[in-house]
Amino acid sequence: MTTEARGIAATPHEAFAEHDVSAGQAFGFWLYLMSDLVLFSALFATFAVLAHSFAGGPTGKDIIHLPYVFGETMLLLFSSGTCGLAMLNMYAGRRTPVLAWLAVTFVLGFGFILMELHEFRTLIVDGHGPDRSAYLSAFFTLIGTHGLHVASGLIWMAVMINQVIVKGLTIPVQSRLMRLSMFWHFLDIVWVAVFTVVYLMGVL
Repeated sequence: MTTEARGIAATPHEAFAEHDVSAGQAFGFWLYLMSDLVLFSALFATFAVLAHSFAGGPTGKDIIHLPYVFGETMLLLFSSGTCGLAMLNMYAGRRTPVLAWLAVTFVLGFGFILMELHEFRTLIVDGHGPDRSAYLSAFFTLIGTHGLHVASGLIWMAVMINQVIVKGLTIPVQSRLMRLSMFWHFLDIVWVAVFTVVYLMGVL
């Protein structure tokens, strides 16, 4: 990695200190992801219990449009790939490609959020809001919680784009980018589970 890519060169002592801090932060972030996994596990369990509590309201077959949700899924899956490309360029010390792939990832993630908001709005306008049945309450809660996480990731990504522009690929910035990448891939994995359990199984 070039000095230009990293910014001001650090002394060996400073580099070791930054590495130790980054390692501790990465461990702490793994703990956070595990706590988030517990949260989503609880939401999945709740949805499984309430999946057939329709209270005379619509079932999954009535409200789920698989081609539309498949489009959402492709946006998030592709965003995970572009995020990975950003990380590969980060390790190579290429700041411009990092910024470009992060921007593409942001656009794909933002498109996912817009599609999800449109889906929610359509359901509510049609009278299928979260107050209609226990099934719909669990549906909105699980998918909405994931959506809030994606929105938080987009805010974080915007902040990191700014930090890469201002500070370059310094060790602290790289550490934050790695944690952002972990978070984004985690959300991708959770969405695959949501797509399978809520949508695919919902139309069977």
